[in-house]
Amino acid sequence: MADTLTLGLPLLEAAQAQKHVTVNEALARLDAVTGALVASIGAVSPPAVVDGEAHVVGLGATGDWAGQDGALAYAVNGGWAFVAPAMGMAVTDTTGARHAYLGGSWVEGAVAGGAGGAATLARVVAVDHDVAAGATSTAVAAIPAGSVVIGVSARVEQALGGASSWQLGVAGSADRYGSGLGVAANSYAAGITGQPQAYYAATDLVLTASGGDFTGGRLRLAVHLLAIVPPPAF
Repeated sequence: MADTLTLGLPLLEAAQAQKHVTVNEALARLDAVTGALVASIGAVSPPAVVDGEAHVVGLGATGDWAGQDGALAYAVNGGWAFVAPAMGMAVTDTTGARHAYLGGSWVEGAVAGGAGGAATLARVVAVDHDVAAGATSTAVAAIPAGSVVIGVSARVEQALGGASSWQLGVAGSADRYGSGLGVAANSYAAGITGQPQAYYAATDLVLTASGGDFTGGRLRLAVHLLAIVPPPAF
C-alpha cells in the first residue's frame, strides 16, 4: 500500500476491502501531526496508552518506544504509532512552549533554523516571585544568560503590601521595565525595552517600592527574549 510522501498517510487501493481501517489510520496520524500538541517532550518510558495522545520520544527510549528516539509517538487503537520528524516540524507542549525539529534534535522556542542546525529562539521565561519585605525585592537570575530581552511583563497575583506603587528593572536601572506600577491584585506591567538589551550573564530582576517599603505579596514575572543556538557539534 502506498503512503503519502511527507506525513506517511496510507492511501486507499483500488477495490480495497475495509476502507474505513485505512481512512481511520490516516485520520489518526493526521490528527497527531497537524494538531501537534504533545503531552511530553523527551520521556524515554512509554506512559499508559491514551488514544489520541502524542509525545516526543527521548533519547535511549525503552519498551514499546525502543528505537524511536526523537520520533513523534501517538497512541492509537490501544498501542503506539510513530512519525519520523522532518526538518522544521513543530509541536507545542502542555506549557505552551513551541519545539521545532532542527539539525537532528528538538529545539524549544525555535522560530528559525539553518541547514546546519543553528537556530534563533524566541522564548517567554516565567518566574513566580514572592515579594520580600523591604525597599526592594530581587528575583534572582530571572533573566537567563545569553538573552536579548525585548521586554518584561508582570501580573500581581497577591496584592503588594506597604508600597503605593513600584518599579521594575535591573541593578543600575531600577525602572527599565516600568514605574508607577499598581500594587492591587491583577495589576500588571508590560515593559518594552527601548532597544533590544543583551544580557550576557544571568541577571536579577529588581522590584523597587515607592511610597513605603514592601511588606509582602506575590507576582508572576515573564521575560520576553530572543536567544541563539550555534550549529551542533559533529
